[in-house]
Amino acid sequence: MPAASRQSASTKESLGKSMLDRARALVSVLREREAECNAQAKVPDETIKAFEGAGFFRILQPERWGGYELPPIVYADVARILAEGCISSAWVYGVVAVHNWQMALFPDQAARDVWGQDDSVRIASSYMPVGKVVPVDGGYRISGRWMFSTGCQHCTWTILGSNIPPRSPGEEPEARCFLVPRSDYRIVENWKVMGLQGTGSHDLVIEDAFVPEHRTVRDLDMFEMKCPGHAVNRSPRYNVPFAQLFNRTVSTTALGCLKRALDEYVQSTRARTATYTGARMANTPRIQNMVSEVARTLEERLLIYRRDCEEILQHALNDTWTLEPRAALGASCTSTVDACMQAIDKLMLFSGAKAMYGGIVQRAFLDMHMARGHTANNPFPYAENHGGMLFGLPHQTIDI
Repeated sequence: MPAASRQSASTKESLGKSMLDRARALVSVLREREAECNAQAKVPDETIKAFEGAGFFRILQPERWGGYELPPIVYADVARILAEGCISSAWVYGVVAVHNWQMALFPDQAARDVWGQDDSVRIASSYMPVGKVVPVDGGYRISGRWMFSTGCQHCTWTILGSNIPPRSPGEEPEARCFLVPRSDYRIVENWKVMGLQGTGSHDLVIEDAFVPEHRTVRDLDMFEMKCPGHAVNRSPRYNVPFAQLFNRTVSTTALGCLKRALDEYVQSTRARTATYTGARMANTPRIQNMVSEVARTLEERLLIYRRDCEEILQHALNDTWTLEPRAALGASCTSTVDACMQAIDKLMLFSGAKAMYGGIVQRAFLDMHMARGHTANNPFPYAENHGGMLFGLPHQTIDI
């Protein structure tokens, strides 16, 4: 049964600060486990247990289901800090934890199905609309193969995207999310990639599984913030468009990754000398200029990130969401990884040939280019949508 207790504002503030302290305490541990994480293509079980013990997965979870209902910036800050230790581990935390927020959008019976016996159950996802959906009495039968299911080996449920075919000629397909238990899908372990190797984002396969109506939520309802779950989960924390929170799930870790790479570069270059001339590289004006540029990029993106998180909270609290700020926030969010990637490219360029053999900067270079490949980290569609709206044109996406 759902919990009925509510925490005071001061208690939440204290708990939020505690979450950040717990994340900082894990950074060194994550660095020690990073090689194992990447080699296994899976976040170590011990790390997931540590995240669970710290309460990270409950940050956005409804209080009535054992969660904390903390502000989105606490959730995002934890991901950012953890990425200073291991971006793959931080990425898995962010993706898995955001589903506990999304569960508040589904009909309440869906939450009972997942958390009725154990409110620590974790949920994976793949939102690619690639499945086959057949409407039947009481729900739908779905089949298909979904890629990029981050952290799926640590979860016993998943949320999958698919389109319900048009019911009448001339109608458009209806995009929905389908909530499916582990017994109805299998994992195909095929995550062999150049970066973010430890996320274990394997494929999921379903062969004709039944999904009841109450385990679905329409994409349009999430865009309009008129989901069935809003009737019972009335906290402003859930008065946020889905994309505004989920897209930050896959962008915020870039800030922690860049910070670690910059710190490592500066530290390792202090005493480094050029192979042919013996000159101290820290005295090289071009390197000094590059490091300054990267440091400014990080500082600027952190300022924008904090401003955006505060704006999201204020819109949620005051119910002032309109399309214009949503488009601007969407463009701001999805430009983060691209900016951080370009900054890390500079660090890699000035690391010399020895960086080809490995090291923190090379690892960040590969991870960041992999992160940039996520569709929600492609800045162009979001910037074009925002720019078009500034010219008075209609918005072109519901992913804001």
